[in-house]
Amino acid sequence: MNVRIHQSWKKELDQEFEKEYFKNLINFVKEEYSENKCFPPGPEIFAAFDHSKFEDTKVVILGQDPYHGPGQANGLCFSVKDGITHPPSLINIFKEIETDLDKPIPNTGNLERWADQGVLLLNATLTVRAHQAGSHQKKGWEKFTDKVIKTISEEKENVVFLLWGGYAKKKAILIDDSKHLILTSGHPSPLSANRGYWFGNKHFSKANVYLRQHGKKEITW
Repeated sequence: MNVRIHQSWKKELDQEFEKEYFKNLINFVKEEYSENKCFPPGPEIFAAFDHSKFEDTKVVILGQDPYHGPGQANGLCFSVKDGITHPPSLINIFKEIETDLDKPIPNTGNLERWADQGVLLLNATLTVRAHQAGSHQKKGWEKFTDKVIKTISEEKENVVFLLWGGYAKKKAILIDDSKHLILTSGHPSPLSANRGYWFGNKHFSKANVYLRQHGKKEITW
């Protein structure tokens, strides 16, 4: 099956693409995109993998599913295209970085600059129907992205996993914490952040300290 994904990942996930569930998933996605408005655009479904190659991945941030408003989703979790207003969760991410690292909030919410440094911005579900949050959940994407997380855990060392909110925290069981760093906190959404579960987690400085300690280049957040 021809899946448009970077060669470095294709090598690691090749067998997954031949499994029955994945073939069914691709058929479902093709049908959805032909009959409904869906996001992100087809060529950007696997964008997270194109920007952060397997061998370069040193941080993983897990989201749930793509933004479902026009022009927002670009295939990277929490990220929006240039010129799009920052969504509430992203504003809170930038506020935490501002406090943690004394960096001003950027004009753009496009996180390609993180992804290009080896931050895998992975949504558990890679597609969504317009204006219908969660509409492509439980169709097979989660099985695929769980395999991605497990593969990183098994094949790599000293990767930082940032798990924000209850959904992401459940993925900790897929990760070997004896050779990776798992950082958890509340979700950056206003509901969670305003209750005190997000701000002050210092995940961005902690990730950089860990990377530095293991001889890896820090992320310019």
